[in-house]
Order: sequence, then C-alpha cells, then structure tokens
Amino acid sequence: METHMPLHREQSHAGPHELYFKKLSSKKKQVMEKNGNNRKLRVCVATCNRADYSKLAPIMFGIKTEPAFFELDVVVLGSHLIDDYGNTYRMIEQDDFDINTRLHTIVRGEDEAAMVESVGLALVKLPDVLNRLKPDIMIVHGDRFDALALATSAALMNIRILHIEGGEVSGTIDDSIRHAITKLAHYHVCCTRSAEQHLISMCEDHDRILLAGCPSYDKLLSAKNKDYMSIIRMWLGDDVKCKDYIVALQHPVTTDIKHSIKMFELTLDALISFNKRTLVLFPNIDAGSKEMVRVMRKKGIEHHPNFRAVKHVPFDQFIQLVAHAGCMIGNSSCGVREVGAFGTPVINLGTRQIGRETGENVLHVRDADTQDKILQALHLQFGKQYPCSKIYGDGNAVPRILKFLKSIDLQEPLQKKFCFPPVKENISQDIDHILETLSALAVDLGGTNLRVAIVSMKGEIVKKYTQFNPKTYEERISLILQMCVEAAAEAVKLNCRILGVGISTGGRVNPQEGVVLHSTKLIQEWNSVDLRTPLSDTLHLPVWVDNDGNCAAMAERKFGQGKGQENFVTLITGTGIGGGIIHQHELIHGSSFCAAELGHLVVSLDGPDCSCGSHGCIEAYASGMALQREAKKLHDEDLLLVEGMSVPKDEAVGALHLIQAAKLGNVKAQSILRTAGTALGLGVVNILHTMNPSLVILSGVLASHYIHIVRDVIRQQALSSVQDVDVVVSDLVDPALLGAASMVLDYTTRRIH
Repeated sequence: METHMPLHREQSHAGPHELYFKKLSSKKKQVMEKNGNNRKLRVCVATCNRADYSKLAPIMFGIKTEPAFFELDVVVLGSHLIDDYGNTYRMIEQDDFDINTRLHTIVRGEDEAAMVESVGLALVKLPDVLNRLKPDIMIVHGDRFDALALATSAALMNIRILHIEGGEVSGTIDDSIRHAITKLAHYHVCCTRSAEQHLISMCEDHDRILLAGCPSYDKLLSAKNKDYMSIIRMWLGDDVKCKDYIVALQHPVTTDIKHSIKMFELTLDALISFNKRTLVLFPNIDAGSKEMVRVMRKKGIEHHPNFRAVKHVPFDQFIQLVAHAGCMIGNSSCGVREVGAFGTPVINLGTRQIGRETGENVLHVRDADTQDKILQALHLQFGKQYPCSKIYGDGNAVPRILKFLKSIDLQEPLQKKFCFPPVKENISQDIDHILETLSALAVDLGGTNLRVAIVSMKGEIVKKYTQFNPKTYEERISLILQMCVEAAAEAVKLNCRILGVGISTGGRVNPQEGVVLHSTKLIQEWNSVDLRTPLSDTLHLPVWVDNDGNCAAMAERKFGQGKGQENFVTLITGTGIGGGIIHQHELIHGSSFCAAELGHLVVSLDGPDCSCGSHGCIEAYASGMALQREAKKLHDEDLLLVEGMSVPKDEAVGALHLIQAAKLGNVKAQSILRTAGTALGLGVVNILHTMNPSLVILSGVLASHYIHIVRDVIRQQALSSVQDVDVVVSDLVDPALLGAASMVLDYTTRRIH
C-alpha cells in the first residue's frame, strides 16, 4: 500500500452527526460501568508499511493523549522492517512511540507466491504476540495482505477488530482483501458516505460503522509549512522551482503484473521525454515490484540528471512535495484519493484506482498502452491548479474515532450480527445507466380495449397505448406482438430498461405456464392460449400472465392501499366483477387456478342470469354489463331519462346513463343501483365470513358508487367480529396495468415477502 493523505470534505449533514456524537458521549459512562472497575481499554495498533502508518499515527497520538482511558501497544511488521523499503519503523521511533513487538513477516521474492508465504508467516507468528498482549481492540488499516493476516489472527482469537478505511473501492486485488477484512472486523471507521453505504450494503451493522473522515487529514490540515522550498530543494535539487517538478509513484497491479511493468516502462519513457525534474518513489512490496525496480535501473533512472529515485520520504515532507508539485503521476491511491486536497494535478494510470472517488484534478489514462498517450496527459495536466477537493473528511476524524472507541461495550457479545438492509442501487457512471429507469411492459386484455403501457419501478405509467381488442385469435395475438414491439422500441428512446412483460387478462389463467385456460365471453376465441411463448420469443424477455382480478390485487399490494397489509381482498367492479385475494402477503391462485372468482359468488337463488351460465351471481347484479342491461330496459320503457339528461341517437345506453339518472333523482334508477350495491355488499359479507381479511378494496369505475351501500350491508348482515373491517375505494388509476407490471417488477428484482 502506498503513502496516503486524506482530503477535506464538508459534512453536509452536521446536525445528525452532532447528535450521533453526543449520543456516543452520553454512552461513555454507561460503558465504563459495564466494563467494570473503569479499567483502561487496551488497544493494539498494528502497522505494516509507510502508507498505513500515515493513517494510524494520528489515532496513535490521540490514544497517547488520553492515558487515563487507553493503554497503547504498537506492533510493527511487514515492509517497515526491510532495508530496501527504507526501514520505515524508524518513523515510529522518531514519533516517540514504544514499539512493543517487531515481527519479520516478509518472505522476499516480490511475486504472488511470496505474498502468500508472507501471510502464512505472519499467521504463524501473530498468535504468540496476541496471547501475550491480550488487547481488547486491535486496530487494522486498509487492504494489504499483511493486514489480512492481522485481521484473521485477531478474529480467530476472539479479539475485537476496528477496521480503518473499509468500504472503499479501488479496482484491484486490494478490493478483495479490503472487503475480506470488513467481514472479519467488528467495528468500522470509514472516510466517505459512499464507503459507509458500501459497508451497509455488505450487511455490516450500521450501529458499528463510524463515518469519521480520513485520520491523516487531521494532521494534513495542520501541516502548514511555510519553508516548503527547503524541502523541495533537499529532495529535488537547489535549482528546482515550485510547481515545476513531478512526483511519480507507481505500484504493480498484482492481477496483471506483466501489463503493469510494461506500463511503468512507458511512464518512465514519457517522463524522460517530458524533461522535467521528477521525484520517483520506489514501488511497494507487492508482487511485481522487483521487476519494476529492474526497469528503473535498466533506464538509468537513479543516475539520470532529471530524476531523484528514493525509497521513502517522511510523511510531513511528502505532503509539501505533492502540495507544490506541477503534477503527480502513477497509480497510487494518494494521488487519486488525497492529493486533491491541494488541487495538484494528477494523472492516474491504468485500472489500479479506477473505483476511487476523485476530485476534478484527476485525469484517468485507463489504457496507458503507449508512451505518446502518457506524454499527452503530462502536457494536459502539468502546471495546472485545480480547486481543492472536498471528498474525504473535515480534519476531525481522530476525536470521532476516540469517542467511538470509548463507546465500545466489552460486555456485548463478540459474535458479529449481519444486517440485511435495502441495498442502495449501485448506478454505473455510464450516462446511459444513470438515466435508465427500470420498467415493465404491462398488457391489459380487456373485453373492449387492448392496452399496453411502459410502467416504471415506482408505478408511474411512462407511456400508454390503446387499441380496440380484435375479435379473432389471430388478429389479437398479432396486435399484442405489434404493440409490445413498438412499446419496447419506444422504451429505448425514453431511457426505460424493460425487465419483462406482464399480461392481465380475463378468465382462468395458469400463471405457471403463462396459458389462458378459459376466458370470459367478453374475449372470444381465447381458450388454451399460450401467451408466454410468442411474446418471449419475439421480445427475448421473460413473460408473466395472470387473471385481471389477481393483477388488481397485486397492484394494490405493491402500489396501492394494500401495501404492507398481510391479508386483504380486492374486488373489481367494471364490465364484469373480478377480484383477488392476498393471504399472508401471498396471492391465492387455488388448486385449479380458480380462486377469487368473486364475481360469481351467488347471492340469490332466483336472481338474473349470469354470463357464467348460472344465475344470482354478484356479476349478474353489480357489473357494468348488468347495469347496462337494466338501463336499456328503462330506456325502452321511456323510464330512464329525466330533466337535464339526454342520450344521442348514435350513442348506446350504458351503465353511466343509469348512474347519471339516479343522481338526477330517477327513483327507479336509484332502486336498481341500491339493489346492485346490496348484492355486492352481500358478496363482501360472504368474503368476510370466509377469509376474514383486514381490508377490502373496491376497484374499478363503479366502486365509488357502491362503497356506502356495501358498508351499510356489512353493518346490517355481517357478524359483529368482522364488522370493523376497512372497506375502501382504490386510488389506483389503472390497477390491471399496474398489476401486470408488478409481476415483472417483483419477480425480476426478487422481491421477498
């Protein structure tokens, strides 16, 4: 891992943060009492290299300033103890920290096998150290293989782990190691809101995540060295001016070592051609570093008049060097992640840091495959000055971390609990993905009209298409395919990504096979029809099919008044009467897919004939067809029209004319509507006595005209134990379309009840 320096970030939600830290402070006394005898918290800080020490040192200084509460043990291992990498453990001694333990854990070789062997060696040596120290908390930083050994040892020995900088994304094997440490760690300190969201998405307990900012930024803000020119001259020569030199820091990419070595060679060639004084830091100890050093020596970098090659620069001096450089180049995380605090231009080469959050000062050269491409980037970036980036922290990370440490209750169970919160959608930075809306194609096969709509995940109908429903099977299938193809093409223009097709149709449906078994008389030639296959073959999308009543219930469950309800019933009052039953959050289909044919509940033994072949059904009284039948009878007897009402000769008499006449005082029309509403109410009473739902939703164009009569019938006819059921009118405009869409949106996003 490389030298890191954190960036500044304005905390846009200061209010909640202040409350959070007040809560931590108030918890401190309670925790001390629980932990018993107010003993000190024994904290072990393990540091592996120059990079993680720059992050851990501010925390170590903070712990040291509170000896009444903390006892600090420092363990040093990894490349700190290797001469080729600068013996950087001396920095720790110069900072006046007592090093409790030095562990030589690096197996030389600088290849993949050596990294694995180094992890193994650390795992062999660490148990003795941890048994001797017996820390309450071990603080581990970052994403190095050494840190993975530390976290593994502590986790297996039941030592609580505080992980610094989890949740970040960089794009190499470091990601896998970092996330593995996250799963082992019990507490997390992250630097950005994005990292916090990543940790939550990884099922970590939100109460054990602290958004603190980057610890080294606390030191960075106070590092105002006016005599920076003496530092620049010491490392780059007396003749170098501010903003007229380059800092280069490039590391191997362990997942593609061969390419990263070639890229380093091209970088050095470009820097030689660019002809500016350049400070080159040696790469870290990852596999491939030995080959990169050979490339440096092959090109004579250590003796070239324009180059200064160094193994290590003290952190305070490194800050001044990058802050006043004309440009920084390489693939170090300190370039893309932290140097933006100074507005220094950065050229990030390759994919090693491709997932990092960056400021506008960073120019990515992802395919650094030619010298010319890198040279062009140097010409574009060198000497520019960018605004200071405000992504990482506000300089108060250490006080927050200390409060967080004090809040840890050692009496709480050590076993981690994983949380499974809703995962924030990870939107690609590709503009098409940013603008796309996850959507469904919804098809409603009505008795009169055939409708197709593009429906968004939020239940918004983005666009709707309507045609008369053809009478024959061939014409109907052809029109459905044509309308769906046109809608799918239009969806692309509307930036809607279609996840699948949902079809709502009348009649009995086998949803498992996508087949209409038997349809209503309203839709002719529509029996034993496979709707799934032709649509899926044409559109190359998954297809779901269900009865229109069931779809209305699913629409209410996802978008309407049934949302969150465990048991409810939906009744559709339209051309016919349909319905759907939700029991324990699940739709009831029945053994032969005939459940919830609520329109054919019989409420009278001698009632009018029904389209199903029986008589006395709810549908025979309360459907749009039934009201139309009664309206025509009145009209034929000249008993329908009242003052203020007329029916044009070319207009068919229908249910709405009957409703209008009733509103204008037509007593016979009012009587018919009352009878229809009573029949519907009796059907609802039967449902209450059978299913005992907590909610009944009346849907369709006639629902608002029936609601009061239905409530009256329940009060008069239902058992007292079910009379308090809620009966409401649906507020969904297109329940059939929304229900068809909900099948797609629920199944394709794997909705779990």
